[in-house]
Amino acid sequence: MSFINEDFLLTGDEAVTLYHEYAEDEPILDFHNHLPPEEIAENRRFSNLSEIWLEGDHYKWRAMRANGTSEELVTGDGNAKEKYLAWAATLPHTLGNPLYHWTHLELKRCFGIDLLLGPDTAEEIWERANEHLADPSFSARGMLRRFQVKGLCTTDDPADPTDHHEAIRQNPEIETAVYPTFRPDKAWGIGDAKAFCQWLQKLEGTTGLSITDLDDFIAALGQRVDDFHELGSRISDHSFPYFFCDFPSDDDASRVFQNALDGKDSSREEEETFGAFVMLRLARLYAEKGWTMQVHLGPLRNNSSRLMQAFGPDAGSDSIGDWPQAERMSHFLDRLDSENSLPKTIVYNNNPSDNFTVATMLGNFQGGLPGKMQFGSGWWHLDQRDGMEEQLKTLANLGLLSRFVGMLTDSRSFLSFPRHEYFRRILCNLLGCWMKDGFVPNEPEMIGVIVQRICYQNACEYFQLNLPPK
Repeated sequence: MSFINEDFLLTGDEAVTLYHEYAEDEPILDFHNHLPPEEIAENRRFSNLSEIWLEGDHYKWRAMRANGTSEELVTGDGNAKEKYLAWAATLPHTLGNPLYHWTHLELKRCFGIDLLLGPDTAEEIWERANEHLADPSFSARGMLRRFQVKGLCTTDDPADPTDHHEAIRQNPEIETAVYPTFRPDKAWGIGDAKAFCQWLQKLEGTTGLSITDLDDFIAALGQRVDDFHELGSRISDHSFPYFFCDFPSDDDASRVFQNALDGKDSSREEEETFGAFVMLRLARLYAEKGWTMQVHLGPLRNNSSRLMQAFGPDAGSDSIGDWPQAERMSHFLDRLDSENSLPKTIVYNNNPSDNFTVATMLGNFQGGLPGKMQFGSGWWHLDQRDGMEEQLKTLANLGLLSRFVGMLTDSRSFLSFPRHEYFRRILCNLLGCWMKDGFVPNEPEMIGVIVQRICYQNACEYFQLNLPPK
């Protein structure tokens, strides 16, 4: 029997029934990923397996470095096939890591390849996969079609133009609904005044507005929110170590903004209070427009100054931070809730020790619609079987699992959509074990409907995106 068989990760009849009868055929709404919209607009074709598999994948880069691979074959200028062979040599050492599962799911579901990847099979897999990639149906859009991706939300800086999204929207041949996600993390980067002012110049060019003071800046961000909304976007995204909650006065915010315009770097405290000022105003806009605010909490980024200097951010040197979360999170959410301007919110935490903290805090601010405050799926370092199961169990213990909006890829690869299958199998196995143990009723139809909703329908109802029919 092949490794990726029909009952992969399913350990009982109940789990098998839930997956094959309720989860397997559900389409995908991938509401958070990092796929480049230009590659969808232009329907990018991929020359080889290395190109579609290893570009930008910091998960694989970390594993390759741990296996002693030279940086030339990780993020450097090494030959594409040599990089692939280095990954093939690394993969057998990743047993127990989700990369082992993801890789073989992708080979099976994308290319019909049942072999285990390693040095002895690398050449055959390279040739077979590249033969498939030469077929037009394996283009960027072809991958979306292959995995029934009904909706896809990319991650977009408001200072960047949205020309590619406009082209996608106007192209009737693109069957997947593709929307930008508003990601304004650079909007409070006043700690580095030079970089911040360069970003402001881009924002001026995109909006056509002159930004000479704080009011101009907030107006420019508001215009971009309107622009994204016009393109169908209904989601924002933010990543912080923790919630910013020391709210400055308008005068104090104006002062630090002017200092940045004058080329003066701000302190960390000033940067965080300015971030609180900006986020408060953006969150109010999101609430007015019915958007969802996604917040990714807790990463400690760019730990390796060597990699940061050589490659820049997103090189694969980020890890879990260990900051206190509860009090700051409470202050920020309560401020919005008390003025009736708290948007729909999803919080993803990167530190597993924060699971119960985040889940209980979100429960304080529920109300108005089902599942308004969402405890997000296992993210980044928690995007693996144990992390997913713990997130699901925490949510079930402290909230409403049946209202959960489910999984996303958070990926830069068009091969990554089998991660939805990975999550669905883990979900079905967990619930199937609960049924077998008598922890929940052994009622396949009742539990199966919950599975279907978590896989797709809950997200459709929650985000209110315009999607093609199921």
